[in-house]
Amino acid sequence: MAKAAEPEKASFVERLRQIGMVFSFTAKRDKLFVPLVVVAIIVPLAVAGVLFGLSGTWLWFPAGVLTALLLILVVLNLRSNKAMLVEMDGQPGAAAHIVKQLRGDWRITEAVASTTQMDFVHLLIGRPGVILLGEGQPSRVRSLLGQEKRRLAKVIGTVDLRDFVIGEGEGELPLGKVRTTLMKLPRTITGKEVNALETRLKALNARPQMPKGAIPKNMRPQIKMPRR
Repeated sequence: MAKAAEPEKASFVERLRQIGMVFSFTAKRDKLFVPLVVVAIIVPLAVAGVLFGLSGTWLWFPAGVLTALLLILVVLNLRSNKAMLVEMDGQPGAAAHIVKQLRGDWRITEAVASTTQMDFVHLLIGRPGVILLGEGQPSRVRSLLGQEKRRLAKVIGTVDLRDFVIGEGEGELPLGKVRTTLMKLPRTITGKEVNALETRLKALNARPQMPKGAIPKNMRPQIKMPRR
């Protein structure tokens, strides 16, 4: 039993360390984070104090502490996600990084098309069908997207094919809205159809498109976490 408890303790400590790193990362990049955390602590404890004064029941204080902890985690989750998006904005491969964090059955192939100017098109397969995400200079990216759409049309049949250009301009998809936009797309194919589609597209993508493999490490989003 002692041996089984040791990995659990190590896992708990590691989790706390990760939370501490995210907390420090967010605090350095988001001026509102610390004030919001302070509010998340003070309000529940103040309410607990008032309720204790009215009822004389000391159990309001543990309830206030637990509520404060919950609110801190909510604030941390929301503000850290925003801080990471700001950190990644404009970096090659940022959209691909976000897609990899999506819940559900999504299959992504990074940089199925690219240019030497660091423009990329990523291929995404999921229940909504086939999706192309373009990052880089809009005119070059749209040219890449057009080429990919013509190439994919040969093998996907009637499956829905959508494309997005990541950016802040008119008709473009802001990086911060990639997650919500993809999650709201209607599910039009089954899991089995996703598997079959992935197999066909892997065969199509077997020919070299760019430097082999995923985006090189020096071209991936680099999020600098605080040193321990």
